[in-house]
Amino acid sequence: MKRIRVEVAWASPAGQDVVDVELADGATLADAVAAAGGLARAGIAVREAGYAIFGQVAQPSTPLADADRVEITRPLRADPKAIRRTRAKAQAASVPARRTRREPGA
Repeated sequence: MKRIRVEVAWASPAGQDVVDVELADGATLADAVAAAGGLARAGIAVREAGYAIFGQVAQPSTPLADADRVEITRPLRADPKAIRRTRAKAQAASVPARRTRREPGA
């Protein structure tokens, strides 16, 4: 039976890791994650985990090809756009108002 090799990668607040696994041809993303023990090692609950293959969103049932890179993603804790808006408002409030120049003859 033909075998494929894939790597499973994840990051957690404690660090990041990549594990190489060998699977039977026709294996799915879920098979690779289970073989690597990725969710337990990353400290991510099954219902919160997201998945990608080379950065493209994928489902647990997605079949894998040899040399694929499976990524386990965690949910965002905050909306990045909202954080940037809040930061911009805070910076604008802390900068003194600019004085406008008078036009000549006004």
